[in-house]
Amino acid sequence: MNQYRHEWKYPITLSDRIAVRQRLRAVAMPDPHAREGRYLIRSLYFDSPSDKALREKLDGVNRREKFRLRIYNGDVALIHLEKKSKAGGLGTKLSAALSPEEVRLLLAGRLDWMRDSGRPLVGELLDKMRAQGLRPKTIVDYTREPFVYPPGNVRVTLDYDIRTGLSSTDFLNPDSLTIPAKDSPSVLEVKWDAFLPDVIRAAVQLEGRRAAAFSKYALCRIYD
Repeated sequence: MNQYRHEWKYPITLSDRIAVRQRLRAVAMPDPHAREGRYLIRSLYFDSPSDKALREKLDGVNRREKFRLRIYNGDVALIHLEKKSKAGGLGTKLSAALSPEEVRLLLAGRLDWMRDSGRPLVGELLDKMRAQGLRPKTIVDYTREPFVYPPGNVRVTLDYDIRTGLSSTDFLNPDSLTIPAKDSPSVLEVKWDAFLPDVIRAAVQLEGRRAAAFSKYALCRIYD
């Protein structure tokens, strides 16, 4: 059973981002998977014809979920299908690997392979595509600077340069057009298990900033 983790999100300014980055560099470690301290993320989000995931987010529904495809640094050799689930201030994520050919079939609406994939998350997505009409909606690109702190299994990320693919679902095409999401802030995210160490709590503290609901997907859907 996947463990739920505590999550905070803060929309922040460029100056906030610079200040928090400097503090984190002094107390935490860069994620070893990052290149020069950062990586590029591309996600393709799924939603229903009635925009169930979007509306539940905007309405602040306590228990909600969303599906997405994700790649890092443009590397389509490793594609993640992910389901993010939220319950209050807690979140969890399930993930399954997909091949480029499987993604091409999925985006073309050819779904028969999903039933016998041997991956429960793929089967769950198939069921919800059929029952709820889930379909790919839009691409979201952004840059992430990740930091880790082993006590408490803490992960802190700074996300910025959020870009929207408008209604494009051309996920595997590195040349597919994305444009800057208007007025997008930087986003500070803090995730931890049972406790948040004081040293990290101090490092992410910003005067006048409070944790708030924020969705890159919702931000990028205003262009529909």
